[in-house]
Amino acid sequence: MLNEVERWLSTRSWSKTDRPLHKILAAKRATGQSVSVVLPALNEEETVGDIVAVIRHDLMQQVPLVDEIVVVDSGSTDRTSEVAAAAGARVVHRDDILPRIPTVPGKGEVLWRSLLVTSGDIVCFIDADLKEFSSDFVSGIVGPLLTDPGVDLVKGMYDRPLAGAAGQGGRVTELMARPLLNMHWPQLAGFVQPLGGEYAARRSLLEQLPFPVGYGVELGMLIDALHLVGLDALAQVDVGVRKHRHQDGQALGRMSAAIYRTAQLRLARGHLIRPSLTQFERGPSGFEPRTYSVDTEERPPMAEIAEYAERKVA
Repeated sequence: MLNEVERWLSTRSWSKTDRPLHKILAAKRATGQSVSVVLPALNEEETVGDIVAVIRHDLMQQVPLVDEIVVVDSGSTDRTSEVAAAAGARVVHRDDILPRIPTVPGKGEVLWRSLLVTSGDIVCFIDADLKEFSSDFVSGIVGPLLTDPGVDLVKGMYDRPLAGAAGQGGRVTELMARPLLNMHWPQLAGFVQPLGGEYAARRSLLEQLPFPVGYGVELGMLIDALHLVGLDALAQVDVGVRKHRHQDGQALGRMSAAIYRTAQLRLARGHLIRPSLTQFERGPSGFEPRTYSVDTEERPPMAEIAEYAERKVA
């Protein structure tokens, strides 16, 4: 391992217990920074309400750490919006944000647009499919941003059990993202969960970053933040165990293709010769091909969007 990464692991890799909640709250009062929590959601009625309720109870009603919870619905066909609103979140539909620019499917699209409907100096992203959720996920990753002005982005790290086996989750991380980072961006080799959906960053950083519209958003954000603010401005915090809904192998294949494409663009700023992925499923007459397009679009830094600039002036 690079000496720089070993040093980083000892100085920028923490546990949620390293910053007690009272110290985080004192730092928030002293700095006057506000915190927004964003949940991107697509058909998550079974889990989104519990997540919102825990954050609202623990970090808004019990202590004043979080200033707003926003659920951005990216086209749910179930009761995600109703459940989230009933639990106390402000719910905004993806298509109602920046209607001048037509929306495209994808998680990164939702995260990018969320910057226009939140106001926090610090924005914390939490996936909406988490089970047995703990508010430590929020306070743990927000803590370093409130207490250390030299930190700009914090990723959560955690165990990811799969079918009851510890450490077997995160298959795309181990088979795709980690090899890519170790070979091409070795400074980022110390991140335990580079693709994790639980992370927080300063708005001043997020508004300068391009956002891949799909599953490549976490990898792209990490790489671009490294180049923009340097390794020492990035950190990670151990928040325990993450339990969520797991996807099947073919869905993971499509996710991997999008992540590889994101890495490829950052390596060469080129274009895929064939921005699609063919997979095979057994049908009545044997294996049948199914071809899916790979996300090929990225949104520009939000700071370049006129409506965002106007909102900041107002």
